[in-house]
Amino acid sequence: MAGSGASDDEVVFEAAHLIRIFKSGRVERYFGSDPFPASTDAGTGVASKDRAISPDVAVRLYLPPGAKEGGSSRLPVLVYFHGGGFCLLSAFNGIIHGYLNSLAARAGALVVSVEYRLAPEHPIPAAYEDSWRALVWVASHASGAGAGASEEAWLADHADFSRLSLAGDSAGGNIAHHMAMRAGGAEGLPGGARISGVVLVHPYFLSSGRVASEESNPAMAENLVRMWRVVAPAATTGLDDPWINPLADGAPALRALPCGRVLVCLAEEDVLHDRGRAYCEALRASGWGGQVEVVEAAGQGHCFHLADYTSGDAVRQDEAIARFLNLH
Repeated sequence: MAGSGASDDEVVFEAAHLIRIFKSGRVERYFGSDPFPASTDAGTGVASKDRAISPDVAVRLYLPPGAKEGGSSRLPVLVYFHGGGFCLLSAFNGIIHGYLNSLAARAGALVVSVEYRLAPEHPIPAAYEDSWRALVWVASHASGAGAGASEEAWLADHADFSRLSLAGDSAGGNIAHHMAMRAGGAEGLPGGARISGVVLVHPYFLSSGRVASEESNPAMAENLVRMWRVVAPAATTGLDDPWINPLADGAPALRALPCGRVLVCLAEEDVLHDRGRAYCEALRASGWGGQVEVVEAAGQGHCFHLADYTSGDAVRQDEAIARFLNLH
């Protein structure tokens, strides 16, 4: 029994100062779990509030100051999926909250930030299922007929569903891609809702093949591989599972992406840089009829904007996102 206990205390994944996952299933998180309350932000004037969608899923909504309660203004809608390797952070974390206050103000957009369950307690595909449930709830407001008891006034009064976009950073970018693909499938979205555009910020994609950008930080690249194996133990094809590799054999065809525009944000020093670049190239070559825009930050690393969303490169990235969201 002593040997079994020692085995259960074996660390199967660790990211320094962030998370430690044990073979027993025990998880120690050191970063990103402390909630920050919804409020009206003093700096931007953006108001936020929380809604529960189901026992497992919630959202935080952000309304920029130009919109008035009961008013007639219609704003672009952004459904946002936070990153964190499927096992860290939260829609209610202060970092994500501060960033989305800034983005909602800059874009003049109604932002819906999704709180999904985290792995390894809730392994993949839980994050995808939760994210889909939130997206369907948002889309249920599109017909104008109301969403019944679950209707949200900010969406009913201010959402312009002709400008409905999905976005996310890192693992959230991965989720945004898969939510768009699912929305374009036979299941579709309620209320006649359609995805206008998708924004992938430093998306977390992998494959069994190496890419040159991984050589900039081999240790981090290996940790991303190990993390996927821990959060998705049922992924029988490993790094070529379509969840983590949208270019894999058997992945849904990119030409079916159901929107006319995609914005991919890359960071030059990000180990995932070349994965994002390969996604763009594959999308262009797939027969998809839309337009791909790429914005790249020179000399920056993975999700640099979350460390300081007021920096010049972060502002330029967000200005590109804001322009993208406001296109018809």
